[in-house]
Amino acid sequence: MKNDKGQKMTVSAPDGRPVAVRLEVNPRARRLILRLDESTREAVAIAPNQRQLKAAAAFAVDRAGWIADRLDDLPRSAPIEDGATIPFRGAPCLLTSEGEGRLARFEPGPPACIRSPGAPETFERRTIRFLKKEAKADLAAAVARHCDTLGVKASAIQIKDTRSRWGSCTADGRLSFSWRLICAPPEVLDYVAAHECAHLIEMNHSPAFWAQVSKTCPDWKRQRAWLRGEGRGLHAVGAGTR
Repeated sequence: MKNDKGQKMTVSAPDGRPVAVRLEVNPRARRLILRLDESTREAVAIAPNQRQLKAAAAFAVDRAGWIADRLDDLPRSAPIEDGATIPFRGAPCLLTSEGEGRLARFEPGPPACIRSPGAPETFERRTIRFLKKEAKADLAAAVARHCDTLGVKASAIQIKDTRSRWGSCTADGRLSFSWRLICAPPEVLDYVAAHECAHLIEMNHSPAFWAQVSKTCPDWKRQRAWLRGEGRGLHAVGAGTR
């Protein structure tokens, strides 16, 4: 077992494969937790406090085989690079550096493409900046529509690179969303927006909460099922990007 700065380590699976593990402390955790970070393709061992970090590391060592198998099940990463194809609003989209000017833009095609002209070393950063801008525009429009239906108002909308949640809502009405939702079909993005807007009324997942979701997204069950089945593919887009 190799521990790097007390926060990163590598454990060996039964067949000898190296497995990356990140150690974290989360005071809200009631026990040791082991989960996968699909964005970075590594395991995360979580301890409730600093004293239990060693126990979390030992837990990861004990489950190294399970971690390796789960990581193998993850979809292949879809890098943000010149010539790659990623999903954009639910359809395949070519990424290219060809084009005039300096601003990234979407062209419907065929083939549909996102052009990010400029220096090769900043291609990924410029393309992700464009994807985040598009995600915020689509989500802001969806939030405004759903808030109007529910008679509520969000205090802010943020686009983040979240590891485990597609969206979140704080007690003061701040909504946060994963930028990778722009890769999903529009109706899926719309469902996540409806879900978080409903939290402005019900900060839980009670029947009353789902009744609010149904007011703005009647087919939410279908969209939630899509996200549960295909969400891993979205997390693979730009895996490792921060």
